[in-house]
Amino acid sequence: MAAPWAAPAPLSPAQLRRLERHRYRAAGRSLLEPCLQPYWRWLVGRVPPRLAPNAITLAGLLLNCLAALPLIAACPSAAEQAPSWACILGALGLFVYQSLDAIDGKQARRTNSTSPLGELFDHGCDSISTVFVVLVSCIAIRLGTNPDWLFFCCFVGLFMFYSAHWQTYVSGTLRFGKIDVTEVQIAITILLLISAYGGTAIWDYKGTSVLSPGLHIGLLIMLAIMIYKKSTTQLFEKHSCLYVLTFGLVNAKISQKLVVAHMTKSQISLQDTAFIGPGLLFLDQYFNSFVDEYIVLWIALFISLFDMLRYATGVCLQIAAHLHIHVFRISSSSLTGTNCFSMEPSE
Repeated sequence: MAAPWAAPAPLSPAQLRRLERHRYRAAGRSLLEPCLQPYWRWLVGRVPPRLAPNAITLAGLLLNCLAALPLIAACPSAAEQAPSWACILGALGLFVYQSLDAIDGKQARRTNSTSPLGELFDHGCDSISTVFVVLVSCIAIRLGTNPDWLFFCCFVGLFMFYSAHWQTYVSGTLRFGKIDVTEVQIAITILLLISAYGGTAIWDYKGTSVLSPGLHIGLLIMLAIMIYKKSTTQLFEKHSCLYVLTFGLVNAKISQKLVVAHMTKSQISLQDTAFIGPGLLFLDQYFNSFVDEYIVLWIALFISLFDMLRYATGVCLQIAAHLHIHVFRISSSSLTGTNCFSMEPSE
């Protein structure tokens, strides 16, 4: 008989009986997985056969969390300059976690010890680690200098993790996209190493670094490649012009901002609404085309067009008002005392 103060058991007897019939199902393969498989096979071969898979999972989680704590302690508001050693430690912890997370299932199959508990343990540890990974990535780029973006990016990252498992709950299959958790973890590891080498100010949202314009076009190219790789070949062949138009309009917007920054001798903000359209395409593909990709492509095209025209129109009107000139008309005062037909004065 259970003690009267004991908490009720989380699972009912009926749930436990259904759990016995559960079988892990997954589909899809990400871009980097084939490249990393030889490393993962080599790594699992170094693991003692008697080491439990769940112990590997827990060790990876603890290492990742402990490696993230110095960054969190040094940058409590995510706006401070993170020490280089803390960024390196965070990158190392994340890479080790990613490696151990990739081989726990291999160790289970290798030792014939797969079970529903292992799946729950794996995803449960992932849910905790995601909090630290999202927070560390925000610290590495000093996103705390813009609290609104910090709040938005943190909870979007957590929501995406939840949504991936919500999809699994509905479909019964854990589906991996071409750009999935492995690619995100490797990208954040590289981001931390870049921050360690160049300082976290290199990602300053106000663009204090000369690398900011390059990051703009780099992000655009990266999104274009990822979306192209994930798109079905038939769809891209049929509607390649729409893809080019969408990304071309985004490029036009960020190019205009670069021209404005040069003329006004000002800084460039890395956050930009121009990436909303491509971002929608990426999210749709991340969730395995939850909405028809052709429809999302048209939505992204119109958003990119509207955003580019809104920025261009606003800049032109603001400059014209400040300089007291007209955009498409020459004022009469400018023509006073001027021969409209005269050419450049002769020597």
